[in-house]
Amino acid sequence: MSAEDEQNARVREAQSALKQLGLPTPQQNVRTALVLLSMLDLDADRPWATARQQTLGITESMNWMVARYPWVKKGRKDPARYAPNSRESVRKDSVHQLMAAGILEANSDAPDRAVNSGDYSYRPTEIALAALRTFGTPDWPAARARFEQELGSLRDRWAAERERHRVPVRLPDESNVTLSAGKHSALIAAVVEDFAAYYTPGAKVVYLGDTGAKWVVNEETYLADLGIKVDPHGKMPDVLLHDVDRDWLVCVEAYQSVGPMDAKRVDELRKLFAGCRPGLVFVTAFPDRATFRAAAVDIAWETDVWIRDAPTHLIHFNGERFLGPYEAQPRPEVN
Repeated sequence: MSAEDEQNARVREAQSALKQLGLPTPQQNVRTALVLLSMLDLDADRPWATARQQTLGITESMNWMVARYPWVKKGRKDPARYAPNSRESVRKDSVHQLMAAGILEANSDAPDRAVNSGDYSYRPTEIALAALRTFGTPDWPAARARFEQELGSLRDRWAAERERHRVPVRLPDESNVTLSAGKHSALIAAVVEDFAAYYTPGAKVVYLGDTGAKWVVNEETYLADLGIKVDPHGKMPDVLLHDVDRDWLVCVEAYQSVGPMDAKRVDELRKLFAGCRPGLVFVTAFPDRATFRAAAVDIAWETDVWIRDAPTHLIHFNGERFLGPYEAQPRPEVN
């Protein structure tokens, strides 16, 4: 058998295994089969019994596919090549479903890793690996049945683990919410609990974003009363605080994996909140001075910086007032 035939035969086997493990029809495709083989580090000429747990990120998985299965076809003619811009398709349309099916698990080395971390990784679960090592043998039906039996308790354990690593946040009204695990969420919590207490006492949290979900607080009715209609496609800041006494809407970005309040971001938010009654205040929150120094060159004028490890101080980038709303300045025309 040629290398091309051998590789395509192995992918068909992986597709069959996915079907028998209950994956939906759209995920019984070549791409998902290749993702599975990459996580098992299973070359076409090795038996299923030699499959092993391999920990890979999405890009690493895609690189593995190209290097180990260069002859595989997506259809009758097209080679199974996945360009860098197809990374999200691999993640959302293959990896997520493999996780939901209990075949893959995320961040076994660091359960509290943030969703948007560049180090986010996946590997086969122990129960899936044990079953798949028997694929194509008389032991496969029994191993598959054990996998299905153990999957329920595994999902319960995952849910408990995720909940344990969530970041608690106490809102100004003394109510509590939690955010997805990660340093970004810890910084958002500090903005709500520390920045707001020092600089906007009594303010209401009207929006609180989350990396694992779109938001955990979204006071749509309250925002509408302020003249704000939230665009579901618009990129909201991490935190929106309404300082009721001064009628300011304080927009805060927590700087971890996204950019600071640069001129482009300020323009975006002014457009997003066009028609807003309160004055707009723009703040970038940093975890420490070293992180701030690395991003300082990009910070827009007439915005403020708050650093978590020096919570009682603000840095204001020019302007008459230390903290407050500013009207957008007209830009000179360039001939």
